[in-house]
Amino acid sequence: MPKKSDSNHLQVVDAKFLYAIATGSSAPDGEQSEIAFAGRSNVGKSSLMNRLLNRKNLVRTSSTPGCTRQINIFEARFAHGPVVRLVDLPGFGFAKRSKGERAQWGSLIENYLTHRDSLKFIVLLVDVRRGIEEEEKMLLDFVRQTRPDAPVHFLCVATKTDKIGRPQAAAATARIQKDAGIKTLSFSALTGEGTEPIWRSILSALPPKSA
Repeated sequence: MPKKSDSNHLQVVDAKFLYAIATGSSAPDGEQSEIAFAGRSNVGKSSLMNRLLNRKNLVRTSSTPGCTRQINIFEARFAHGPVVRLVDLPGFGFAKRSKGERAQWGSLIENYLTHRDSLKFIVLLVDVRRGIEEEEKMLLDFVRQTRPDAPVHFLCVATKTDKIGRPQAAAATARIQKDAGIKTLSFSALTGEGTEPIWRSILSALPPKSA
């Protein structure tokens, strides 16, 4: 594991898009641990992943909520060796999509969360201004209930902290952690604040062969 005093060990030196999983398709489990990113549409998921991957536009952002219709998988290699995969899950709340599309995407996500052996970590994104809501709690409960023999680690990330003052952001992040019942870190896409603590939390929980 990287030493806390050496942030260079947390630097991603190579990142790339690997493949996508769409409704009706599947992909074999990989050898690398997978970290899935889940959250509401427009919560800032792409911005967080780009910061973590040390890239500007590798994970595409969109002005249209719910535009992602597939699971996109990326690979990251660190300066100190480990290789991990970041998984971009479709966002919650596809208000502009048909009921049929929402049902298909729901099945796609549920199948991945339930059966993917290489899934080791889930990062749940929550808008710091909204706090954790019922859909986020349902996702946490669903994963815990459906993976009793293959548990995953959780981390909650409070996004868009630059939209409110620092004291307010700290208080809101603490409330989210209390309501979610899992460790919660704050993140700003504008400044990148929180990127290193998020990576440390993820890597410290992964199997030794990955981290």
